[in-house]
Amino acid sequence: MFRRALSLLFLVWALGFLWFVVFLPKPSDGVTTDAVIVPTGGPGRIARGLAVLDRGLAKRMLVSGVDREVRPQEFAAQFGVSPRTMACCVTLGFAAVDTRSNASETAKWVAQNEVRSLRLVTTDWHMRRAAGELDRALPEFVTVVRDAVPSQPDLGTLFLEYHKLIASRAAGIADL
Repeated sequence: MFRRALSLLFLVWALGFLWFVVFLPKPSDGVTTDAVIVPTGGPGRIARGLAVLDRGLAKRMLVSGVDREVRPQEFAAQFGVSPRTMACCVTLGFAAVDTRSNASETAKWVAQNEVRSLRLVTTDWHMRRAAGELDRALPEFVTVVRDAVPSQPDLGTLFLEYHKLIASRAAGIADL
């Protein structure tokens, strides 16, 4: 009986991992939201968020999890952001250190800025966990559009992220 239960558990895990790898989230185009949220950490995320602003698909952007030593002028210079856009539309968040605290930082910013819809821009392999944390942190009336940045993750990254997703979901269930 124990072997069968263990075999079933392994089969569920393996099928879940296969689903996770084969069906990575995709980019979302053309959807307008109040804001765009970009957690730091992966290549292409900030550039994608800035492109959303430039195309008028969002009015404001929060970059969550910025290193405390980064100054707005340095950020602007590195990513080619005009002073006008920095002043009106880009907020650098320095409070987050991981995906869960990205969600907390985002929830506070959303409440302060009366955001009702947002576009989450993060790497494809990170999207499910980041969106799950956001769903738990945000009020139900806030709509979240998932906009994944395509990547070429290696097997190790996918393996680690799959287990982080499982842990995140388990923590979410435990919080209920």
